[in-house]
Amino acid sequence: MSITSKGVSGRVRLAGSHHRIPPPHAPRRWWRDAAGSAAILSVVAVVALWLANGGIGNVQGLGEPATTIGRLTGLVASDLLLLQVLLMARIPWVERAYGQDLLARRHRVIGFASFWLMMAHVLLTTIGYAQSGRAGVLAEGWHLTVTFPGMLLAAAGTLLLILVVLLSVRAARRRQRYETWHLLHLYAYLGVGLALPHQLWTGADFTAGPVARVYWWGLYGSALAAVLVFRVALPIWRSAYHRLRVDTVVAEAPGVVSVYLRGHRLDRLPARAGQFFLWRFLDGPGWSRAHPYTLSAGPSQDLLRITVKDLGDGSGRVGGLRPGTRVLVEGPYGALTAERSRGRRALLIAAGVGITTMRALLDDLGPAGTGTTLLYRVRTHTEAVFRAELGDLSRSYGVRVLYLEGGRGRHRSWLPAGYSQGDDTAALRWLVPDVAEREAYVCGPPAWMAAVRTSLRDAGLPDHRIHAEEFAW
Repeated sequence: MSITSKGVSGRVRLAGSHHRIPPPHAPRRWWRDAAGSAAILSVVAVVALWLANGGIGNVQGLGEPATTIGRLTGLVASDLLLLQVLLMARIPWVERAYGQDLLARRHRVIGFASFWLMMAHVLLTTIGYAQSGRAGVLAEGWHLTVTFPGMLLAAAGTLLLILVVLLSVRAARRRQRYETWHLLHLYAYLGVGLALPHQLWTGADFTAGPVARVYWWGLYGSALAAVLVFRVALPIWRSAYHRLRVDTVVAEAPGVVSVYLRGHRLDRLPARAGQFFLWRFLDGPGWSRAHPYTLSAGPSQDLLRITVKDLGDGSGRVGGLRPGTRVLVEGPYGALTAERSRGRRALLIAAGVGITTMRALLDDLGPAGTGTTLLYRVRTHTEAVFRAELGDLSRSYGVRVLYLEGGRGRHRSWLPAGYSQGDDTAALRWLVPDVAEREAYVCGPPAWMAAVRTSLRDAGLPDHRIHAEEFAW
């Protein structure tokens, strides 16, 4: 059995000779604005190219209005589809500027917008051609599909994208494991690839002139390059270079274990406390399924730590990992880091396994975190993780740790019974009198975090000083 007892605790291993590495430089603030502006300008460029190629001037004659508008919706849909790919290509500076969960939400919004525009493109174009040829819509649709170059491939790509969209609806996602959804979602890349030939062979706006050809080939090339470099090549290179292996597995609490991983030159891994990786443990069947786990301690020169709760979704096998097991990693991702504190005293609020992120942040805050308050919500005393480590940090750095133990209080309260008595905000001000002057970090179940956010806002904390990040998909 590879799990060690709590007596050989990770806090001993993390102390001593394992020096903390300085965090990488924070992303420049203008990166986020630049990325957002580039996305908006890409849509503007598409409309401008459409206008330059005739645009609204091509509305004379039977069927032309529908065909012309269909062209525009198809062009914007293609642009948004490629922006989707770029959003989730894990481009490091974009990830660090936005945070993975915000990118995932924007990816979802843009995805549904591109889907409905694509459906409008298919319908309007078919109607326009049917009106021009005085044929039935269904007959014209079949004729376009089987006779125009690349249209069979485009039809197959459209069906794949429809499948992905249906499986991305919230009700459908709830019934899937992350690994299943992720595997099926890869078909979106295939759908985009199958749509390319018909656009280049029959799309007048793609072949209208050198500017249009350069733009569209450049956009498709950039999306492909980003996926190959940041989703494939970079994870392979980092896994090969850093050569991570399981060192020890430590039991922390019932159903919770910490995994310590050693590797080569981890000081060159641009990770900082609060970020997560996608982990693949090469321990047998199922190794290809990646799991997102946050660092539960600040990274050191040769050691990383993650802490995992057995939630029955594949996380249970982590407790059985053996020392020496090789590990593949993708990341780091996420923006819930201490660089957001801006010199203010931090308020960390965690529930359950969300303590892993806050424990790591305390390492990054270090002596500068004097005056930090940690509110740790657990149901029972035995569920609390890192009690000894949090005690050490309290003594070393003056961190004030408050355990909020007990069953749930009133409906939608984030505090235990007996704390809020109907007013979570008043209870928060009592627990942390200067809450409005702090920088808040929140990590826990989504519904619980939403309740905490409400209390923080009501206590006078502006949104830009409330930081939370959930693994969204």
